[in-house]
Amino acid sequence: MRFYLSTLAGHRRGVLVLLGWSALEGVPAFFGGKLVGTAVDSGFAAGNPLAGVLWLLAFAALAVAGALGQRQVFARLGDVVEPMRDALVTRVVQGVLSDPTHRRTPDASAVAMITRHVEVVRDATAGVLVQARALLVTTLAALIGLATTAAALMWLVVLPIIAALVLFGLMLPSLAKRQRDVVMADERTAEASGAVLTGLRDVAACNAAAEAHEDIAAQVDRQARAAVTVAWANSLRATVIAIGGFAPIVLLVAFAPPLVASGELTKGAALAAVVYLTNSVNPALHGLARTTSTVVMRLMVALKRLQEAAPRATGEIGDETPSNSEFVLRDVTFGWSPDAEPVLRGLSLALRPGDHLAVVGPSGIGKSTMASLLTGLMPPDSGNVLFGGAPVDRVTPALRHHAIALIPQETYLFTGTVRENLALLAPRATDQDLIEAVDKVGATPLLDRIGGLDAALGHGGEGLSAGEAQLLALARVYVTSATVVILDEATSHLDPAAEARVERAFAQRQGVLVVIAHRLSSALRANRVLVMDGGKPLLGTHEHLMKTSALYGRLMLAWDPTHHEETPLPKR
Repeated sequence: MRFYLSTLAGHRRGVLVLLGWSALEGVPAFFGGKLVGTAVDSGFAAGNPLAGVLWLLAFAALAVAGALGQRQVFARLGDVVEPMRDALVTRVVQGVLSDPTHRRTPDASAVAMITRHVEVVRDATAGVLVQARALLVTTLAALIGLATTAAALMWLVVLPIIAALVLFGLMLPSLAKRQRDVVMADERTAEASGAVLTGLRDVAACNAAAEAHEDIAAQVDRQARAAVTVAWANSLRATVIAIGGFAPIVLLVAFAPPLVASGELTKGAALAAVVYLTNSVNPALHGLARTTSTVVMRLMVALKRLQEAAPRATGEIGDETPSNSEFVLRDVTFGWSPDAEPVLRGLSLALRPGDHLAVVGPSGIGKSTMASLLTGLMPPDSGNVLFGGAPVDRVTPALRHHAIALIPQETYLFTGTVRENLALLAPRATDQDLIEAVDKVGATPLLDRIGGLDAALGHGGEGLSAGEAQLLALARVYVTSATVVILDEATSHLDPAAEARVERAFAQRQGVLVVIAHRLSSALRANRVLVMDGGKPLLGTHEHLMKTSALYGRLMLAWDPTHHEETPLPKR
Protein backbone atom coordinates (compact mmCIF):
# COMPACT_ATOMS: atom_id res chain seq x y z
CA MET A 1 0.00 0.00 0.00
CA ARG A 2 2.82 2.42 0.84
CA PHE A 3 4.47 1.70 -2.52
CA TYR A 4 1.11 2.20 -4.26
CA LEU A 5 0.41 5.51 -2.54
CA SER A 6 3.96 6.74 -3.06
CA THR A 7 3.64 5.98 -6.78
CA LEU A 8 0.45 8.03 -6.97
CA ALA A 9 2.04 10.80 -4.90
CA GLY A 10 4.86 10.92 -7.40
CA HIS A 11 2.27 12.07 -9.94
CA ARG A 12 0.65 14.65 -7.68
CA ARG A 13 0.45 17.16 -10.50
CA GLY A 14 -1.64 14.77 -12.57
CA VAL A 15 -4.01 14.21 -9.65
CA LEU A 16 -4.37 17.96 -9.11
CA VAL A 17 -5.15 18.45 -12.79
CA LEU A 18 -7.87 15.82 -12.47
CA LEU A 19 -9.37 17.63 -9.49
CA GLY A 20 -9.29 20.92 -11.39
CA TRP A 21 -11.27 19.51 -14.29
CA SER A 22 -13.55 17.79 -11.80
CA ALA A 23 -14.41 21.17 -10.29
CA LEU A 24 -15.55 22.30 -13.72
CA GLU A 25 -17.67 19.16 -14.03
CA GLY A 26 -19.26 19.90 -10.64
CA VAL A 27 -20.51 23.34 -11.73
CA PRO A 28 -23.74 21.99 -13.32
CA ALA A 29 -24.37 19.88 -10.21
CA PHE A 30 -24.28 23.00 -8.02
CA PHE A 31 -26.23 25.38 -10.24
CA GLY A 32 -28.48 22.91 -12.06
CA GLY A 33 -31.35 22.67 -9.61
CA LYS A 34 -31.10 26.35 -8.71
CA LEU A 35 -31.37 27.38 -12.37
CA VAL A 36 -34.32 25.05 -13.01
CA GLY A 37 -36.10 26.37 -9.92
CA THR A 38 -35.46 29.97 -10.98
CA ALA A 39 -36.75 29.19 -14.48
CA VAL A 40 -40.03 28.02 -12.93
CA ASP A 41 -40.46 30.68 -10.25
CA SER A 42 -39.23 33.71 -12.23
CA GLY A 43 -40.15 32.50 -15.68
CA PHE A 44 -42.86 29.99 -16.50
CA ALA A 45 -44.87 30.31 -13.25
CA ALA A 46 -44.59 34.12 -13.39
CA GLY A 47 -45.98 34.29 -16.92
CA ASN A 48 -42.62 35.07 -18.51
CA PRO A 49 -41.72 31.99 -20.61
CA LEU A 50 -38.86 33.78 -22.36
CA ALA A 51 -37.08 34.29 -19.05
CA GLY A 52 -37.71 30.64 -18.19
CA VAL A 53 -36.21 29.51 -21.49
CA LEU A 54 -33.16 31.72 -20.96
CA TRP A 55 -32.56 30.23 -17.51
CA LEU A 56 -32.80 26.72 -18.98
CA LEU A 57 -30.38 27.71 -21.76
CA ALA A 58 -27.96 28.86 -19.06
CA PHE A 59 -28.34 25.45 -17.45
CA ALA A 60 -27.63 23.80 -20.81
CA ALA A 61 -24.47 25.92 -21.24
CA LEU A 62 -23.25 24.84 -17.83
CA ALA A 63 -24.01 21.22 -18.73
CA VAL A 64 -21.80 21.57 -21.80
CA ALA A 65 -19.02 23.00 -19.63
CA GLY A 66 -19.45 20.08 -17.22
CA ALA A 67 -19.23 17.62 -20.11
CA LEU A 68 -15.98 19.26 -21.19
CA GLY A 69 -14.63 18.81 -17.67
CA GLN A 70 -15.69 15.15 -17.65
CA ARG A 71 -14.03 14.58 -21.00
CA GLN A 72 -10.78 16.04 -19.72
CA VAL A 73 -10.96 13.90 -16.58
CA PHE A 74 -11.04 10.72 -18.66
CA ALA A 75 -8.40 12.05 -21.04
CA ARG A 76 -6.00 12.74 -18.15
CA LEU A 77 -6.48 9.45 -16.34
CA GLY A 78 -3.71 7.76 -18.29
CA ASP A 79 -1.15 10.29 -17.03
CA VAL A 80 -1.69 8.97 -13.50
CA VAL A 81 -2.75 5.35 -13.98
CA GLU A 82 -0.29 4.04 -16.57
CA PRO A 83 2.95 5.03 -14.73
CA MET A 84 1.53 3.44 -11.58
CA ARG A 85 0.80 0.21 -13.47
CA ASP A 86 4.31 0.14 -14.95
CA ALA A 87 5.82 0.63 -11.49
CA LEU A 88 3.80 -2.27 -10.07
CA VAL A 89 4.73 -4.59 -12.95
CA THR A 90 8.38 -3.67 -12.46
CA ARG A 91 8.15 -4.41 -8.73
CA VAL A 92 6.54 -7.84 -9.26
CA VAL A 93 8.95 -8.85 -12.04
CA GLN A 94 11.99 -7.77 -10.02
CA GLY A 95 10.74 -9.75 -7.06
CA VAL A 96 10.15 -12.90 -9.09
CA LEU A 97 13.54 -12.66 -10.78
CA SER A 98 15.29 -12.22 -7.45
CA ASP A 99 13.47 -15.13 -5.79
CA PRO A 100 15.63 -18.28 -6.05
CA THR A 101 12.65 -20.58 -5.44
CA HIS A 102 11.38 -19.82 -8.95
CA ARG A 103 14.61 -20.31 -10.86
CA ARG A 104 13.94 -23.75 -12.24
CA THR A 105 10.23 -23.77 -13.06
CA PRO A 106 7.84 -21.16 -14.41
CA ASP A 107 5.95 -19.37 -11.66
CA ALA A 108 2.29 -19.51 -12.70
CA SER A 109 1.14 -17.54 -9.66
CA ALA A 110 3.54 -14.71 -10.57
CA VAL A 111 2.07 -14.65 -14.08
CA ALA A 112 -1.41 -14.46 -12.54
CA MET A 113 -0.29 -11.58 -10.33
CA ILE A 114 1.03 -9.64 -13.30
CA THR A 115 -1.79 -10.36 -15.72
CA ARG A 116 -4.68 -10.16 -13.27
CA HIS A 117 -3.85 -8.43 -10.00
CA VAL A 118 -1.82 -5.59 -11.49
CA GLU A 119 -4.48 -5.02 -14.14
CA VAL A 120 -7.11 -5.02 -11.39
CA VAL A 121 -5.12 -2.35 -9.56
CA ARG A 122 -4.80 -0.34 -12.76
CA ASP A 123 -8.49 -0.47 -13.64
CA ALA A 124 -9.59 0.02 -10.04
CA THR A 125 -7.37 3.07 -9.64
CA ALA A 126 -8.95 4.62 -12.70
CA GLY A 127 -12.40 3.83 -11.29
CA VAL A 128 -11.54 5.28 -7.89
CA LEU A 129 -10.26 8.48 -9.45
CA VAL A 130 -13.42 8.85 -11.51
CA GLN A 131 -15.88 7.96 -8.74
CA ALA A 132 -13.94 9.90 -6.10
CA ARG A 133 -14.51 12.91 -8.31
CA ALA A 134 -18.24 12.24 -8.33
CA LEU A 135 -18.27 11.84 -4.56
CA LEU A 136 -16.08 14.78 -3.61
CA VAL A 137 -17.22 17.29 -6.21
CA THR A 138 -20.59 16.42 -7.74
CA THR A 139 -22.31 15.16 -4.61
CA LEU A 140 -20.93 17.94 -2.42
CA ALA A 141 -21.95 20.57 -4.96
CA ALA A 142 -25.44 19.10 -5.30
CA LEU A 143 -26.04 18.90 -1.55
CA ILE A 144 -24.85 22.48 -1.04
CA GLY A 145 -27.09 23.60 -3.88
CA LEU A 146 -30.05 21.70 -2.38
CA ALA A 147 -29.43 23.20 1.06
CA THR A 148 -29.41 26.75 -0.33
CA THR A 149 -32.45 26.18 -2.54
CA ALA A 150 -34.78 23.93 -0.52
CA ALA A 151 -33.49 23.71 3.03
CA ALA A 152 -36.82 22.35 4.29
CA LEU A 153 -36.28 19.14 2.31
CA MET A 154 -32.72 18.40 3.41
CA TRP A 155 -33.69 15.94 6.14
CA LEU A 156 -35.78 13.95 3.66
CA VAL A 157 -32.63 13.40 1.61
CA VAL A 158 -29.99 12.97 4.29
CA LEU A 159 -31.68 10.42 6.57
CA PRO A 160 -32.34 7.68 3.95
CA ILE A 161 -28.88 8.12 2.51
CA ILE A 162 -27.23 7.81 5.93
CA ALA A 163 -29.28 4.68 6.70
CA ALA A 164 -28.29 3.08 3.39
CA LEU A 165 -24.62 3.92 3.88
CA VAL A 166 -24.63 2.45 7.41
CA LEU A 167 -26.13 -0.82 6.17
CA PHE A 168 -23.71 -0.84 3.29
CA GLY A 169 -20.75 -0.33 5.64
CA LEU A 170 -21.87 -3.30 7.75
CA MET A 171 -21.76 -5.44 4.59
CA LEU A 172 -18.23 -4.45 3.57
CA PRO A 173 -16.27 -7.01 5.68
CA SER A 174 -18.30 -9.85 4.20
CA LEU A 175 -17.83 -8.45 0.69
CA ALA A 176 -14.07 -8.17 1.25
CA LYS A 177 -13.83 -11.79 2.37
CA ARG A 178 -15.79 -13.04 -0.63
CA GLN A 179 -13.74 -10.92 -3.03
CA ARG A 180 -10.53 -12.32 -1.56
CA ASP A 181 -11.89 -15.86 -1.97
CA VAL A 182 -12.36 -15.14 -5.69
CA VAL A 183 -8.80 -13.86 -6.03
CA MET A 184 -7.36 -16.89 -4.26
CA ALA A 185 -9.48 -19.23 -6.39
CA ASP A 186 -8.20 -17.53 -9.54
CA GLU A 187 -4.60 -18.02 -8.42
CA ARG A 188 -5.12 -21.67 -7.53
CA THR A 189 -6.72 -22.31 -10.91
CA ALA A 190 -3.81 -20.60 -12.69
CA GLU A 191 -1.28 -22.53 -10.63
CA ALA A 192 -2.96 -25.91 -11.26
CA SER A 193 -3.31 -25.22 -14.98
CA GLY A 194 0.27 -23.97 -15.25
CA ALA A 195 1.62 -27.05 -13.47
CA VAL A 196 -0.19 -29.36 -15.88
CA LEU A 197 0.79 -27.39 -18.99
CA THR A 198 4.47 -27.28 -18.06
CA GLY A 199 4.44 -30.97 -17.19
CA LEU A 200 2.45 -32.35 -20.11
CA ARG A 201 5.16 -34.87 -20.95
CA ASP A 202 5.13 -36.20 -17.40
CA VAL A 203 1.33 -36.36 -17.42
CA ALA A 204 1.37 -38.35 -20.64
CA ALA A 205 4.22 -40.60 -19.51
CA CYS A 206 2.41 -41.46 -16.26
CA ASN A 207 -0.99 -41.82 -17.98
CA ALA A 208 -2.28 -39.24 -15.51
CA ALA A 209 -4.57 -37.26 -17.83
CA ALA A 210 -7.66 -38.14 -15.77
CA GLU A 211 -6.01 -37.04 -12.52
CA ALA A 212 -4.77 -33.80 -14.10
CA HIS A 213 -8.23 -33.06 -15.49
CA GLU A 214 -9.82 -33.80 -12.13
CA ASP A 215 -7.44 -31.44 -10.35
CA ILE A 216 -8.05 -28.57 -12.76
CA ALA A 217 -11.82 -29.18 -12.79
CA ALA A 218 -11.93 -29.06 -8.99
CA GLN A 219 -10.14 -25.71 -8.97
CA VAL A 220 -12.45 -24.33 -11.68
CA ASP A 221 -15.50 -25.45 -9.66
CA ARG A 222 -14.16 -23.66 -6.58
CA GLN A 223 -13.54 -20.58 -8.69
CA ALA A 224 -17.10 -20.69 -10.03
CA ARG A 225 -18.62 -21.09 -6.55
CA ALA A 226 -16.59 -18.15 -5.26
CA ALA A 227 -17.74 -15.99 -8.19
CA VAL A 228 -21.40 -16.90 -7.61
CA THR A 229 -21.10 -16.03 -3.91
CA VAL A 230 -19.69 -12.61 -4.80
CA ALA A 231 -22.52 -12.08 -7.29
CA TRP A 232 -25.16 -12.76 -4.58
CA ALA A 233 -23.41 -10.40 -2.17
CA ASN A 234 -23.26 -7.69 -4.85
CA SER A 235 -26.97 -8.11 -5.60
CA LEU A 236 -27.79 -7.53 -1.92
CA ARG A 237 -25.53 -4.50 -1.91
CA ALA A 238 -27.26 -3.12 -5.01
CA THR A 239 -30.66 -3.57 -3.35
CA VAL A 240 -29.63 -1.60 -0.26
CA ILE A 241 -28.22 1.25 -2.32
CA ALA A 242 -31.25 1.29 -4.63
CA ILE A 243 -33.56 1.70 -1.65
CA GLY A 244 -31.31 4.40 -0.19
CA GLY A 245 -31.36 6.30 -3.48
CA PHE A 246 -35.08 5.85 -4.23
CA ALA A 247 -36.42 6.59 -0.74
CA PRO A 248 -35.56 10.34 -0.82
CA ILE A 249 -37.53 10.72 -4.05
CA VAL A 250 -40.55 8.94 -2.54
CA LEU A 251 -40.36 11.13 0.57
CA LEU A 252 -40.01 14.22 -1.59
CA VAL A 253 -43.16 13.33 -3.55
CA ALA A 254 -45.02 12.72 -0.28
CA PHE A 255 -43.94 15.84 1.67
CA ALA A 256 -43.27 18.50 -0.98
CA PRO A 257 -46.95 19.22 -1.91
CA PRO A 258 -47.99 20.17 1.65
CA LEU A 259 -44.93 22.40 1.98
CA VAL A 260 -45.73 24.11 -1.33
CA ALA A 261 -49.37 24.53 -0.29
CA SER A 262 -48.35 26.12 3.01
CA GLY A 263 -45.98 28.53 1.29
CA GLU A 264 -42.86 27.13 2.97
CA LEU A 265 -41.57 25.92 -0.38
CA THR A 266 -41.99 27.29 -3.89
CA LYS A 267 -42.83 25.13 -6.85
CA GLY A 268 -39.49 25.96 -8.39
CA ALA A 269 -37.66 24.92 -5.21
CA ALA A 270 -39.53 21.59 -5.20
CA LEU A 271 -38.59 21.01 -8.83
CA ALA A 272 -35.00 22.02 -8.05
CA ALA A 273 -34.89 19.38 -5.31
CA VAL A 274 -36.01 16.75 -7.83
CA VAL A 275 -33.28 17.85 -10.22
CA TYR A 276 -30.62 17.66 -7.52
CA LEU A 277 -31.75 14.20 -6.45
CA THR A 278 -32.22 12.61 -9.87
CA ASN A 279 -29.38 14.28 -11.75
CA SER A 280 -26.63 14.39 -9.11
CA VAL A 281 -27.18 12.84 -5.68
CA ASN A 282 -28.80 9.56 -6.73
CA PRO A 283 -26.31 8.77 -9.56
CA ALA A 284 -23.38 9.72 -7.33
CA LEU A 285 -24.70 7.50 -4.53
CA HIS A 286 -24.93 4.52 -6.87
CA GLY A 287 -21.49 5.34 -8.22
CA LEU A 288 -20.08 5.48 -4.71
CA ALA A 289 -21.61 2.10 -3.88
CA ARG A 290 -20.25 0.53 -7.05
CA THR A 291 -16.83 1.98 -6.40
CA THR A 292 -16.67 0.90 -2.78
CA SER A 293 -18.14 -2.58 -3.13
CA THR A 294 -16.45 -3.56 -6.38
CA VAL A 295 -13.69 -1.24 -7.48
CA VAL A 296 -12.25 -0.28 -4.09
CA MET A 297 -12.80 -3.78 -2.73
CA ARG A 298 -10.99 -5.35 -5.67
CA LEU A 299 -8.25 -2.75 -5.37
CA MET A 300 -7.67 -3.46 -1.68
CA VAL A 301 -7.76 -7.23 -2.15
CA ALA A 302 -5.39 -7.10 -5.13
CA LEU A 303 -2.92 -4.85 -3.30
CA LYS A 304 -3.07 -7.10 -0.25
CA ARG A 305 -2.48 -10.17 -2.39
CA LEU A 306 0.47 -8.54 -4.15
CA GLN A 307 1.95 -7.69 -0.78
CA GLU A 308 1.49 -11.25 0.48
CA ALA A 309 2.48 -13.25 -2.56
CA ALA A 310 4.75 -11.13 -4.74
CA PRO A 311 8.39 -11.91 -3.87
CA ARG A 312 10.24 -8.81 -2.87
CA ALA A 313 13.51 -7.78 -4.45
CA THR A 314 16.11 -8.26 -1.77
CA GLY A 315 19.13 -6.15 -1.04
CA GLU A 316 20.04 -2.62 -1.97
CA ILE A 317 21.06 -1.50 -5.42
CA GLY A 318 24.83 -1.70 -5.78
CA ASP A 319 26.92 1.39 -6.36
CA GLU A 320 30.47 0.06 -6.71
CA THR A 321 32.61 0.48 -9.82
CA PRO A 322 34.87 -2.34 -11.06
CA SER A 323 38.49 -1.42 -11.71
CA ASN A 324 38.95 -3.92 -14.56
CA SER A 325 37.26 -6.88 -16.31
CA GLU A 326 38.77 -9.66 -14.19
CA PHE A 327 36.66 -12.18 -12.31
CA VAL A 328 37.95 -13.68 -9.07
CA LEU A 329 36.04 -16.40 -7.20
CA ARG A 330 37.32 -17.16 -3.71
CA ASP A 331 36.17 -20.31 -1.94
CA VAL A 332 32.63 -19.93 -3.33
CA THR A 333 29.90 -22.25 -2.00
CA PHE A 334 26.26 -22.16 -3.05
CA GLY A 335 23.22 -24.33 -2.32
CA TRP A 336 19.55 -23.92 -3.12
CA SER A 337 18.58 -24.13 0.54
CA PRO A 338 20.37 -24.44 3.89
CA ASP A 339 19.47 -28.13 4.07
CA ALA A 340 20.36 -28.98 0.47
CA GLU A 341 23.70 -30.34 -0.70
CA PRO A 342 25.70 -27.42 -2.14
CA VAL A 343 25.77 -27.17 -5.92
CA LEU A 344 29.15 -25.47 -5.74
CA ARG A 345 31.60 -26.11 -2.93
CA GLY A 346 34.85 -24.27 -2.27
CA LEU A 347 35.37 -23.00 -5.84
CA SER A 348 38.32 -20.65 -6.39
CA LEU A 349 38.92 -19.32 -9.85
CA ALA A 350 40.43 -16.30 -11.64
CA LEU A 351 39.29 -15.20 -15.11
CA ARG A 352 41.17 -12.52 -17.00
CA PRO A 353 40.64 -10.96 -20.45
CA GLY A 354 41.54 -13.53 -23.06
CA ASP A 355 40.51 -16.50 -20.90
CA HIS A 356 38.18 -19.09 -22.40
CA LEU A 357 36.59 -21.37 -19.79
CA ALA A 358 34.37 -24.37 -20.54
CA VAL A 359 32.12 -25.68 -17.75
CA VAL A 360 31.24 -29.36 -18.20
CA GLY A 361 29.35 -31.95 -16.21
CA PRO A 362 26.16 -33.99 -16.35
CA SER A 363 22.92 -32.15 -17.07
CA GLY A 364 21.22 -30.96 -13.91
CA ILE A 365 24.42 -30.81 -11.89
CA GLY A 366 24.22 -27.00 -11.51
CA LYS A 367 26.34 -25.61 -14.35
CA SER A 368 23.86 -22.79 -14.94
CA THR A 369 24.25 -21.82 -11.29
CA MET A 370 27.78 -20.79 -12.20
CA ALA A 371 26.33 -18.36 -14.75
CA SER A 372 23.94 -16.90 -12.17
CA LEU A 373 26.79 -16.33 -9.73
CA LEU A 374 29.01 -14.67 -12.33
CA THR A 375 26.26 -12.31 -13.43
CA GLY A 376 25.33 -11.35 -9.87
CA LEU A 377 21.81 -12.70 -10.19
CA MET A 378 22.39 -14.78 -7.05
CA PRO A 379 24.86 -14.16 -4.23
CA PRO A 380 26.98 -17.07 -2.94
CA ASP A 381 26.23 -18.64 0.44
CA SER A 382 29.86 -18.14 1.36
CA GLY A 383 32.97 -16.89 -0.35
CA ASN A 384 33.32 -13.98 -2.76
CA VAL A 385 32.57 -13.42 -6.45
CA LEU A 386 34.54 -10.31 -7.41
CA PHE A 387 34.35 -8.43 -10.69
CA GLY A 388 37.09 -5.87 -11.08
CA GLY A 389 37.75 -6.10 -7.35
CA ALA A 390 34.13 -5.44 -6.31
CA PRO A 391 31.44 -7.98 -5.35
CA VAL A 392 29.62 -8.55 -8.62
CA ASP A 393 26.16 -8.16 -7.05
CA ARG A 394 27.25 -4.78 -5.60
CA VAL A 395 28.44 -3.35 -8.91
CA THR A 396 26.28 -0.52 -10.24
CA PRO A 397 23.59 -2.30 -12.32
CA ALA A 398 24.12 -0.14 -15.41
CA LEU A 399 27.86 -0.92 -15.40
CA ARG A 400 27.28 -4.63 -14.76
CA HIS A 401 24.70 -4.93 -17.52
CA HIS A 402 27.04 -3.13 -19.90
CA ALA A 403 30.07 -5.28 -19.10
CA ILE A 404 28.59 -8.77 -18.59
CA ALA A 405 26.38 -10.50 -21.16
CA LEU A 406 24.56 -13.78 -20.54
CA ILE A 407 23.04 -15.71 -23.44
CA PRO A 408 20.74 -18.46 -22.13
CA GLN A 409 19.57 -21.55 -23.94
CA GLU A 410 16.11 -20.02 -24.33
CA THR A 411 16.11 -17.51 -27.17
CA TYR A 412 14.26 -14.22 -26.76
CA LEU A 413 13.35 -12.49 -30.00
CA PHE A 414 10.72 -9.77 -30.19
CA THR A 415 8.20 -8.49 -32.68
CA GLY A 416 9.96 -5.98 -34.89
CA THR A 417 12.66 -5.83 -37.53
CA VAL A 418 15.89 -7.79 -37.47
CA ARG A 419 17.70 -4.48 -36.98
CA GLU A 420 15.65 -3.66 -33.88
CA ASN A 421 16.32 -7.09 -32.40
CA LEU A 422 20.06 -7.01 -33.09
CA ALA A 423 20.49 -3.44 -31.80
CA LEU A 424 18.47 -4.03 -28.65
CA LEU A 425 21.54 -4.07 -26.38
CA ALA A 426 23.61 -1.70 -28.56
CA PRO A 427 21.24 1.05 -29.73
CA ARG A 428 24.11 3.11 -31.18
CA ALA A 429 25.37 0.32 -33.40
CA THR A 430 25.42 1.12 -37.11
CA ASP A 431 24.07 -1.18 -39.80
CA GLN A 432 27.65 -2.07 -40.66
CA ASP A 433 28.28 -3.09 -37.05
CA LEU A 434 25.21 -5.31 -37.10
CA ILE A 435 26.13 -6.93 -40.41
CA GLU A 436 29.66 -7.59 -39.17
CA ALA A 437 28.33 -9.24 -36.01
CA VAL A 438 26.00 -11.39 -38.09
CA ASP A 439 28.91 -12.46 -40.24
CA LYS A 440 31.15 -13.27 -37.27
CA VAL A 441 28.64 -15.76 -35.83
CA GLY A 442 27.95 -17.28 -39.24
CA ALA A 443 24.41 -15.92 -39.72
CA THR A 444 24.95 -14.09 -43.03
CA PRO A 445 23.11 -16.74 -45.12
CA LEU A 446 20.21 -16.52 -42.69
CA LEU A 447 20.11 -12.71 -42.91
CA ASP A 448 20.14 -12.85 -46.70
CA ARG A 449 17.38 -15.45 -46.78
CA ILE A 450 14.94 -13.58 -44.55
CA GLY A 451 15.43 -10.23 -46.27
CA GLY A 452 18.20 -8.33 -44.49
CA LEU A 453 18.05 -5.99 -41.50
CA ASP A 454 14.63 -4.64 -42.49
CA ALA A 455 13.01 -8.08 -42.39
CA ALA A 456 10.17 -8.36 -39.89
CA LEU A 457 10.31 -10.94 -37.11
CA GLY A 458 7.24 -12.33 -35.39
CA HIS A 459 6.82 -12.82 -31.69
CA GLY A 460 9.41 -15.23 -30.34
CA GLY A 461 11.11 -15.43 -33.73
CA GLU A 462 8.08 -17.03 -35.37
CA GLY A 463 9.05 -18.59 -38.67
CA LEU A 464 12.67 -19.24 -37.66
CA SER A 465 14.10 -22.52 -36.52
CA ALA A 466 15.49 -22.81 -32.99
CA GLY A 467 19.04 -22.73 -34.35
CA GLU A 468 18.38 -19.66 -36.51
CA ALA A 469 16.89 -17.83 -33.54
CA GLN A 470 19.98 -18.68 -31.49
CA LEU A 471 22.24 -17.25 -34.18
CA LEU A 472 20.42 -13.91 -34.08
CA ALA A 473 20.59 -13.87 -30.27
CA LEU A 474 24.32 -14.54 -30.43
CA ALA A 475 24.85 -11.76 -32.98
CA ARG A 476 22.88 -9.40 -30.74
CA VAL A 477 25.40 -9.90 -27.93
CA TYR A 478 28.44 -9.96 -30.23
CA VAL A 479 27.73 -6.40 -31.37
CA THR A 480 27.81 -5.10 -27.78
CA SER A 481 30.92 -3.97 -25.94
CA ALA A 482 30.49 -6.57 -23.19
CA THR A 483 33.88 -7.66 -21.85
CA VAL A 484 32.48 -10.84 -20.27
CA VAL A 485 30.27 -13.19 -22.30
CA ILE A 486 28.63 -16.27 -20.80
CA LEU A 487 27.10 -18.81 -23.19
CA ASP A 488 24.72 -20.95 -21.12
CA GLU A 489 24.11 -23.73 -23.66
CA ALA A 490 23.36 -20.88 -26.06
CA THR A 491 24.42 -23.02 -29.06
CA SER A 492 22.41 -26.12 -28.16
CA HIS A 493 20.39 -25.97 -31.40
CA LEU A 494 23.37 -25.38 -33.68
CA ASP A 495 25.30 -28.10 -35.46
CA PRO A 496 28.86 -28.74 -34.20
CA ALA A 497 30.51 -26.73 -36.98
CA ALA A 498 28.31 -23.69 -36.35
CA GLU A 499 28.86 -24.02 -32.61
CA ALA A 500 32.64 -24.07 -33.11
CA ARG A 501 32.51 -20.96 -35.29
CA VAL A 502 30.48 -19.07 -32.68
CA GLU A 503 32.83 -19.98 -29.83
CA ARG A 504 35.90 -19.03 -31.85
CA ALA A 505 34.29 -15.69 -32.76
CA PHE A 506 33.61 -14.77 -29.15
CA ALA A 507 37.03 -16.00 -28.03
CA GLN A 508 38.69 -13.69 -30.58
CA ARG A 509 37.07 -10.66 -28.92
CA GLN A 510 39.79 -11.04 -26.23
CA GLY A 511 37.37 -10.64 -23.37
CA VAL A 512 36.38 -13.31 -20.85
CA LEU A 513 34.40 -16.16 -22.42
CA VAL A 514 32.61 -18.74 -20.26
CA VAL A 515 30.88 -21.59 -22.10
CA ILE A 516 28.39 -23.75 -20.21
CA ALA A 517 29.04 -26.70 -22.47
CA HIS A 518 26.29 -28.52 -24.31
CA ARG A 519 28.82 -30.76 -26.09
CA LEU A 520 32.23 -31.98 -24.97
CA SER A 521 33.81 -30.45 -28.07
CA SER A 522 33.52 -27.08 -26.31
CA ALA A 523 36.07 -28.29 -23.76
CA LEU A 524 38.64 -28.95 -26.48
CA ARG A 525 38.46 -25.35 -27.68
CA ALA A 526 38.80 -23.79 -24.22
CA ASN A 527 42.13 -23.05 -22.56
CA ARG A 528 40.71 -24.20 -19.21
CA VAL A 529 37.91 -26.56 -18.20
CA LEU A 530 35.81 -26.62 -15.02
CA VAL A 531 34.39 -30.07 -14.22
CA MET A 532 31.32 -30.26 -11.98
CA ASP A 533 29.99 -33.50 -10.50
CA GLY A 534 28.38 -32.53 -7.21
CA GLY A 535 31.58 -32.34 -5.19
CA LYS A 536 34.31 -29.76 -5.24
CA PRO A 537 34.73 -28.62 -8.88
CA LEU A 538 37.95 -29.53 -10.68
CA LEU A 539 39.76 -26.92 -12.74
CA GLY A 540 42.52 -27.37 -15.27
CA THR A 541 43.46 -27.78 -18.91
CA HIS A 542 42.05 -30.58 -21.01
CA GLU A 543 45.31 -32.51 -20.80
CA HIS A 544 45.59 -32.07 -17.04
CA LEU A 545 42.01 -33.17 -16.39
CA MET A 546 42.39 -36.25 -18.58
CA LYS A 547 45.02 -37.37 -16.10
CA THR A 548 43.43 -36.24 -12.84
CA SER A 549 39.62 -36.43 -13.26
CA ALA A 550 38.02 -39.85 -13.58
CA LEU A 551 34.68 -38.31 -14.59
CA TYR A 552 36.24 -36.13 -17.25
CA GLY A 553 38.28 -39.03 -18.54
CA ARG A 554 35.22 -41.29 -18.79
CA LEU A 555 33.24 -38.62 -20.61
CA MET A 556 36.02 -38.05 -23.12
CA LEU A 557 36.72 -41.74 -23.64
CA ALA A 558 33.02 -42.37 -24.30
CA TRP A 559 32.91 -39.54 -26.81
CA ASP A 560 33.93 -40.26 -30.38
CA PRO A 561 34.37 -36.94 -32.19
CA THR A 562 34.09 -38.61 -35.61
CA HIS A 563 30.70 -40.20 -34.94
CA HIS A 564 29.12 -38.69 -31.88
CA GLU A 565 30.06 -35.04 -32.00
CA GLU A 566 26.44 -33.97 -31.93
CA THR A 567 25.67 -35.97 -28.79
CA PRO A 568 25.09 -33.64 -25.83
CA LEU A 569 26.44 -34.25 -22.36
CA PRO A 570 24.69 -37.07 -20.48
CA LYS A 571 22.14 -36.44 -17.77
CA ARG A 572 23.18 -36.93 -14.22
